[in-house]
Amino acid sequence: MSLSHTVGLIAHPNREWESIRNDSESTSMLYLGHVLLLALIPAGAAYYGATQVGWQIGDGQVIRLTQSSGLQLCALFYAAMLAGTYMIGRFIDFFAQTYDVKEEKPRGVILAAYTATPIFLLGVIGAYPNVWLNMLVGLIAVAYSVYLLYEGLPILMKIPADRGFMFASSVLTVGLVMFVGLLAMSVVIWSVGIGPVYTS
Repeated sequence: MSLSHTVGLIAHPNREWESIRNDSESTSMLYLGHVLLLALIPAGAAYYGATQVGWQIGDGQVIRLTQSSGLQLCALFYAAMLAGTYMIGRFIDFFAQTYDVKEEKPRGVILAAYTATPIFLLGVIGAYPNVWLNMLVGLIAVAYSVYLLYEGLPILMKIPADRGFMFASSVLTVGLVMFVGLLAMSVVIWSVGIGPVYTS
C-alpha cells in the first residue's frame, strides 16, 4: 500500500495526502513497505557511484572508494536515513500538542516518511557523482520535500492552513538542526577510523 502513494505524491499531492490520511497503515508496515525500500535507492546509488564511477574535480584524478569502505559508509548513510526519518516523525508527534492537533493516532512518522519521498527517489543521481549535477538535483529534491511538508501537514493533522504553516516551519527547523548534527557526527565517526578509504 505504501509504495502506491509514491507516484500520487509527485503527480497530485493534495489528493494523495487525503488518501494517506484515510489509510489505516501502521508505522511498522510503513517502514517495511516504503522507507526501507526507498532509502535503498540513494544508498545503493551512492555505493555504485563512489566505488565504480568515482568523483572528479575539474581535470583532476578520478577518486574512488574501495568496495569495503564504500559499503561501510553507505550502510551508515542508510541507517542515518532510517533513524532520521523516525526521529523527525517523533518530533512531529511531540509538537502536535503545541499546535492543538486533536488526532488520537500519531501521524508524525507517516508525514516524515512520505515527505522524504522525493529525496529517496532523486537520490538515484548518486550513481553519477558529478558535484554540480548532484547539488542541483539535491536542491530540487529538498525543495519538493519542503513543499510536500507544507501541503501535507495541515491535511494529515486536520488543522487550519495558517497553524499548519507554523507547525511545518517548526518541523523544518528541527530537520535542519538534525542535518547539522549528522554532519558533526560524521566528523566524529571519521576521527575514530570509520572514514573513506580510496583506491590506489
